[in-house]
Order: sequence, then structure tokens, then C-alpha cells
Amino acid sequence: MYSTKLHTLLLLTSSIVTLFCSCNKEFKGDNYTAYFGGEVTNPTNQYILFCRNSEVIDSVKIDANNRFFIKFDSLTPGMYTFKNEPEYQYVYFDKNDSIMLRVNANDFDNSIIFCGRGDRKNNFLMEMYMKNEDDRNKSFDVFDYSIADFSKNIDSSYASKKKFYTTKKEAVKWNDNFDKYAKASLDLHHYSKKEIYPMAHLMRTGEDVIENLPTNFYDFRKDIDFNDTKLSNFSPFVMYLSHMLNNVSAIHYHNHYTPLDLALRTNINKLNFADSLIKNKCVKNTILNNIAFTYLLEDQNMVNNQIFLETYYKYSTDKSKKNEILKIGNAIQLLKIGNTLPKVELVNTDNQLISSEDITKKKTILFLWTDKLSSHMIAAHKKVIALKAKYPDYQFIGINLDKDQKIWKSKLSELHHNGIIEYRCTNFEDLKAYWAIMKVHRTIILDQNGNIKNAFTNLFDVNFEKEL
Repeated sequence: MYSTKLHTLLLLTSSIVTLFCSCNKEFKGDNYTAYFGGEVTNPTNQYILFCRNSEVIDSVKIDANNRFFIKFDSLTPGMYTFKNEPEYQYVYFDKNDSIMLRVNANDFDNSIIFCGRGDRKNNFLMEMYMKNEDDRNKSFDVFDYSIADFSKNIDSSYASKKKFYTTKKEAVKWNDNFDKYAKASLDLHHYSKKEIYPMAHLMRTGEDVIENLPTNFYDFRKDIDFNDTKLSNFSPFVMYLSHMLNNVSAIHYHNHYTPLDLALRTNINKLNFADSLIKNKCVKNTILNNIAFTYLLEDQNMVNNQIFLETYYKYSTDKSKKNEILKIGNAIQLLKIGNTLPKVELVNTDNQLISSEDITKKKTILFLWTDKLSSHMIAAHKKVIALKAKYPDYQFIGINLDKDQKIWKSKLSELHHNGIIEYRCTNFEDLKAYWAIMKVHRTIILDQNGNIKNAFTNLFDVNFEKEL
């Protein structure tokens, strides 16, 4: 079925293949010239970003025919990512590879197919990725199983994928540099399930199996190089380390902590384990940033955030201006109770620019929404209308996070937003930088002077009205 799909693709994209053939004619084995191009159906924006280790090294505009093409005069062999934001995927280049792809941005991962020199390696990665995703979607109930049945199930799944890996490796004859990623995509998904099992089993069944696990259950950890810089930005590696740190951090705590205290203690413990386990600065900073971003995304308690960041700053050596955690930490410091809410630029329905400081000089509740989360959009407006009736001394301001003015106005016409003041943010990066906004479920309360009363709360928190 896969080969039939690929054959059909090649027939449908003859112009792309022709372009690839012209690349072949320019091939010179004594240099590092490489090519990357293809077709993006339904692109989410007009650029393809080509990145390595989270750094954009090139970008190309998608043309009127939804195609793009990049020639690299010299491209170092290794793993890269390509993005049509917000989606991304990996692409591996050996020396002089010429890789073309076709992708439908509406179904990004499922639709990617590569062709050209270097295609077989990359199609293997995509097939393995989809096998792991399918396995992940089917494995929820597996965590309810007894230790013996769980192990039997995941070992069977692993054996099937290992056979697929071995067959492809022998057929393609890829080199050891690529095999690092191929083997990691096979092994680390399997290991992640073993790390998740005791926590998921306890949560789903109430049974704590930690003490009953076989003594060799985690022996595979001895074979993992936690300081491998080549894998430091490879998602299976980062995800495995996250699951492993969740596991070793959480098992030391008991039920007498509140959920917020438990989250704080567990995540500080993760930072401690990461610092002691990982010695390579590059890998350590990547993992610390992953832990921090995930925690700050979940916890809306400012005091806890500051305590957590103190530990993060102690261990992280990433002091660059590009570090998202530093930006978030700086923003959090500005959002203390009694401070003036930092200024951001908004736009009204007449497409006029409005400064937030001009509309927040009284008791105010600011909430966020996006048409991409329609259930939250509707529920938030319904909740605010009810609150407005109970607290008429507050003004309620909804801030839309989307980019398209016409779509925003269209959604407003469908919403019941009587008396709610509506604006759209002009730049979401400003909201991240100045208001520490990382998710839509966030509400800011200002007092009668327009100063911050609580910048980290949620409309749907059971104690929200006590804040008013």
C-alpha cells in the first residue's frame, strides 16, 4: 500500500521530480552541495523555515503554486527540521542529498512523503514516527495491565517494529550517523512506555506497582548516553528524558501535598535530577528548558513560578537573549501584585491600534480566546457574561490571539458578547514577552487603579470569584 501511494505521488508531482532530476545533473561528489524542495498543499503560512538545533539557518517563500526550493552550496550532513509553522518535522541529509517532499499542511504528519536522493532514510523516519504515534494512541488501556501483561504487550509491539527497522536498515544500508536517529526512534518510544507505566498505572487503577517491578525493569537506562549532543534536540530523546525524569522525581512524594505543592516539588526535583544526571551543558540546557517551559505552561501560581525559576537559574547556563525561559522569567517579575500591567499593542474592530495602558485604568478582567479552540471561546464568553451581571463595577476585555482581522470580526458577529470589550493582539510574541502568556486559559485581574491584582488566574478556577 505504501509503495502504491508513493508511485501515485510521483505521477502526480512530475514537475517536482523533473526539478529533482535537474538537481542530479548538477551533482558533484567532491563538495557538499544539497537541495531541498517540494510542494505544500494548504500552507499555514507562506514560508518554509529550515532549521538545525532549533536555529533557523534558511527560509524560503512558498510560491503561487505552493512550491518551494532551496539550494545549499554547502550543507553539513546531519539532522535538520523544516517548519511550516506551527507544524514541523525532521529531515536527515547525507552529503549531496537532494530531497523533495510533498505535504498537506491540514494533515501534516500523515501526508509527508519524500522522494529523491536521500528519500528512503527519511521515509523510514516518517513511517517509524507514524507507527509510534499509532501505538501511542492505542496504548492507553495497556497501562491498566499487570506488570507481566504490560511487558508482554509492549515487548510484542517492540519486536514488530524492530523487525521493520532491521529490514529497512539492511535494504537502505544507511550509515552509522543516521542509524543513531533510526535506532533512537525505535528504542526510545519503547523505553518511554516503561517509564510512564508505574505512574499511569497508579493513576488509572490506584495500584502502586513500584515495589513489584522486576529488578531488571530499567536496565536499559545503563545503555543510554544522557549526554549525547546529536540527540539533544531530537524529540524522541527529549520526550524519553522527560518521562524518565517524571518517573524518578514523582515516586518520592505522597498524597499529603496539595496539587500545586506536589507539582512544584516534583518539577524542582526534575531539575535536580537533570543537573546530576546530565553533564553536557548543551544537552542539560535543552532538558532544563523543556522541564521549565512545560511547568510554567501548567502552573498559574506566581509564587510557585518564582520558587521554581530560582532553581532553574541555578542550573541553567543558557543566558542567551533567545532563551524563552529567561524571557518568561523576566515577564513574571513584572507581573507582581500592585505593579502596572506592561504595555502591549492591540487592535479594535475598526482596525485602529490601541495601547493596553489606555484601556486598563480601572477595575478590569482580561481574558484570552482563539477561534482555534471554539469550545473554550464559547465557554469563556458565556462565563464572562454571567460574571458581568454579578460584578458590574468591572470592565471585561476579551483579547483574541489570532492573526486574521477578518476572521476575528466574523467570529465576533457569531458570539454573544453583550457589553464585553473586544480587541485582538497584533503580536502574540509581545504577549509572551510582557504578560508571560503561554496558553489561552489565562485571566488577568486589575484593581480600581488599573494595577495588577492577580496576573495568574483562570476564569474557570473554582475560587475565581473570591478574587473579585
